[in-house]
Amino acid sequence: MPQERILVVDDEEPVRAVAAALLATSGYTVNTAESAEDALTRLQQDPDYDLVLSDIMMPGTDGLTFLDHLCTDHPRIPVVMFSAINDIYVVTSAFRRGAIDYLLKPFERAELESVVLRAIEHGRLRKQNSTYRHNLEAIVNTRTGRLRSTMLDLERSYDITLEAMGDALDLRDQETEGHSRRVTAYTNTLAHAMGLNSEELRVIARGAFLHDIGKIATPDAILLKPGRLTAEEMAIMKEHCERGYEMVRKISFLRDAAEIVYAHQEQFDGNGYPRGLRGEEIPLGARIFAIADTLDAMTSDRPYRKGTSFAKARDEISRCAGTQFDPQIVEVFLSIPPETWSDLRAATEMQTPAPSPFRGN
Repeated sequence: MPQERILVVDDEEPVRAVAAALLATSGYTVNTAESAEDALTRLQQDPDYDLVLSDIMMPGTDGLTFLDHLCTDHPRIPVVMFSAINDIYVVTSAFRRGAIDYLLKPFERAELESVVLRAIEHGRLRKQNSTYRHNLEAIVNTRTGRLRSTMLDLERSYDITLEAMGDALDLRDQETEGHSRRVTAYTNTLAHAMGLNSEELRVIARGAFLHDIGKIATPDAILLKPGRLTAEEMAIMKEHCERGYEMVRKISFLRDAAEIVYAHQEQFDGNGYPRGLRGEEIPLGARIFAIADTLDAMTSDRPYRKGTSFAKARDEISRCAGTQFDPQIVEVFLSIPPETWSDLRAATEMQTPAPSPFRGN
């Protein structure tokens, strides 16, 4: 087992010699320094000491100032101060500035050994605590990284499930096949242009993709009816907003997205459904989605009509600013070049398998 190393600092050579001899007899490896400056130079070159014993009254840099340097530059090394001065103010100041113990000169061998033994044990425990904290931080960082990776994997698995749900709805209603992915891509582009952060983009993407999920509960006779719906059938169709909300809100990581599902048919002037929300009562994601949804609906072919151009859809959305749509969001929409939307639609439809609506947001 390696011997503990002690540095004795005193401007009086006899004191250094006596202290060094006594400590060497007790089995310690001892080095000495005649001044604080000399000691600081030694420590800078070789800081591997288990204890520093320092006098207080020294020419040049005094012991208390030396103690300040030690506590700043070598905080792991315990320090014992010794002096011929029995002054409670000096003793208190030494302890407050970081000394482990205080020893009066002249000292006896037993007294010196006892103080040194306590100080070295204190230093050993301090080093153990520092090592433990360092190892604990490393363990926490490693486990945090693993947890983050696990959460990302879990989030990906959730999104895969959501994609399957949306695709199932598209397969059920072939007239709107691909609608969920296109409208999510449009919503993402518009939300990004508004400067929303990545977490907000993820929430809005999920809400946009699942906006019509409540139609899973809509009877085929109504959902797939080729002609105009009756008033009773329309009332049932409108229930899909609340049905979708009730389905999605039960999933903890989709609670915010559920609000978009619930409000995606609301209109800025309060004439939408199911709650007749007005203005900023409508969640921001739903207000963004409303424009994207109309854009896709107008530019997509239906059995009863052919889709219009993106330029005409853009004009119609502009005309409905302040009534159906939030005028501030419409302003952002109009700042985006029209060809962006047609390029985005083409990119979405050309990729096989279809790109995930959630990745990269």
